[in-house]
Amino acid sequence: MKKNLLLIIIFYFVLIISSYGAASSSSSGSSNYDKGASLIKKAKKLEKKDKVEKANKRYEKALEYLIKSNKEKPNQPDTLNYLGYASRKLGNFVEAEKYYLEGLNIKQDHGGINEYLGELYIITNRMNLAKERLEVLKNCNCEEYDELKELIEKN
Repeated sequence: MKKNLLLIIIFYFVLIISSYGAASSSSSGSSNYDKGASLIKKAKKLEKKDKVEKANKRYEKALEYLIKSNKEKPNQPDTLNYLGYASRKLGNFVEAEKYYLEGLNIKQDHGGINEYLGELYIITNRMNLAKERLEVLKNCNCEEYDELKELIEKN
């Protein structure tokens, strides 16, 4: 009887330890998407401080994580948005447009994609297409509309 009780205690102890290890490893590791998104946010802050070279390194690293995320979970509009954003910031306009359009095929009214694609169209001198993106955003009552509208008016 004592032997059985000891085995049960050991069994529960092992079970508790193994479940604790699994829980801590899953909660402490962030996804490739989260890592990429975090790097993009850091890069934006660096750009505002005119630290473009450091920002570009963050964008490059973000792309690595986001490409992995896109392979793990394809067809996620937010991932495609950030892939497009980082590509655009690094001057890869063709690649950026591809990601943005892929994202819009999944979610046509995605605010971020429409704004950033509009910005890409402004940069590449396709103002008529930028205005189309603004038209998509006009009823969203969102900052993406305001920001794109302001950029269009400046150009």
